[in-house]
Amino acid sequence: MRDDRAVVIGAGMGGLAAAIDLATAGYAVTLLERAAAAGGKMREVEVGGAPVDSGPTVLTMRWVFDAMFAAAGARLEDHVALQPLAVLARHAWSSGAQLDLHADLHASADAIGAFAGARAAKSFLTFSAAAQRMHDTLLDTYLRASKPNPLQLAQRVGWRRVGDLLAIRPFDTLWRAICDHFKDARLRQLFARYATYCGSSPFRAPATLMLIAHVEQQGVWTVEGGMKRLADALVALAVAKGVTFRFGAEVARIETEHGRVCGVRLANGERLAAPTIVSNADPAHFHAVAPLRPRERSLSAITWSVRARTTGFPLTRHNVFFSGDYPTEFRQLDARNAPPSDPTIYVCAQDRRDDGDFADAERLLVLVNAPARGDTAPLTPREIDACEKTVMNRLARSGLTISDAQVTRTTPQDFDTLFPASGGALYGRATHGWTASFQRPGSRTKMPGLYLTGGGVHPGPGVPMAAISGRLAAQAILADRASTSSSRQAAMRGGISMPSATTNSTA
Repeated sequence: MRDDRAVVIGAGMGGLAAAIDLATAGYAVTLLERAAAAGGKMREVEVGGAPVDSGPTVLTMRWVFDAMFAAAGARLEDHVALQPLAVLARHAWSSGAQLDLHADLHASADAIGAFAGARAAKSFLTFSAAAQRMHDTLLDTYLRASKPNPLQLAQRVGWRRVGDLLAIRPFDTLWRAICDHFKDARLRQLFARYATYCGSSPFRAPATLMLIAHVEQQGVWTVEGGMKRLADALVALAVAKGVTFRFGAEVARIETEHGRVCGVRLANGERLAAPTIVSNADPAHFHAVAPLRPRERSLSAITWSVRARTTGFPLTRHNVFFSGDYPTEFRQLDARNAPPSDPTIYVCAQDRRDDGDFADAERLLVLVNAPARGDTAPLTPREIDACEKTVMNRLARSGLTISDAQVTRTTPQDFDTLFPASGGALYGRATHGWTASFQRPGSRTKMPGLYLTGGGVHPGPGVPMAAISGRLAAQAILADRASTSSSRQAAMRGGISMPSATTNSTA
């Protein structure tokens, strides 16, 4: 008799997506989350009585969620209100120069032309076409398909499309590719920043990450009420499909019997039996894969969740204040256990959509990259205070005055506590080198019945990508259930499952 009980550990984007798809397919799903609410890295911090988005602040690839809701017989727009942004981001340099990128491709080209000349505008259009080609080549063969190795990826693309394979420039770095397109140092800095969306260095990440430019060009949305409302919408959909949620439920270990998983043991001693387990924790947390060495980890961050009055610099929703020396910034991130001396600063002004003044106290998330050493070399209070002083002084020199501020700060060691086994890394494995994208674990593990999801799993980090990973895990479970070969599951690629002490959801 078939046992369709499944336990999902962690209510991040991946866990929620897997739970919804499994419940839609008829599984009896219990979702365990040690926190008090769903969302994982999509978290809110209350500052001065107001909730501040203090994790992901950008929603792209809306089609991922449209498709998930449709598969469950629902509509995304009935559960959450999304508004597209006209201005994707505002970029500023210490020289006083500013440049906006727009949802309209030709508006961006015109802005770049006014900023750096007609040749730069033409280069931008060429760059955008190359980014689209990369995106279109990899969308069905990699991003929303089961984890391939390089040969399988080539086979999926097809040898007749060898030109498309070469166009993804797998052996070039993002920085080299950007330099081929742009001569202006500021534009190189701007477009190389896409590597940090994966917590990586543009000087070591593959040129393939150019495809992020096309993803943004397809649309960036705000979520009315904050990003957490998207997680709430997924919870509501899951409940409607019959998923049972248990918050404040910490998993101590995954249990096995006769060479396969058989359930989970909670920290309070309670045992839940199930032949199918989906872990939305860090992939190494239950020893499903080998833990990443510190140099293999993606970046962490220091963030400041702020409620304050602002004057001066004309903030839009998403703002980037670039460092004076990008190569030095990333050399320091690689070499030091402290933030760079001159960091690039991201500011999300959450009460703004595009342009316009904001008269009242507004909510900000301020972020700088930091090494993911929260477990091995935690930042000292002195280092954190020095970084905060540097950030606030830089913003002031850029014309942004922040006053009457109420602030909550989060450091790499805080992120390591929130997301155990990560060291504070916010994006799993760093995407460094052409093979890095193939080294992320896939949905399946060597332990029959144990599946993985989340930002540390194929296809990678970010809200929509983590959701895709959850759907891929559900697909793998359904395919394995349909398979009549018991030997196939015993030979699944992945890692091994052993007990661990705690669990937590990831984005």
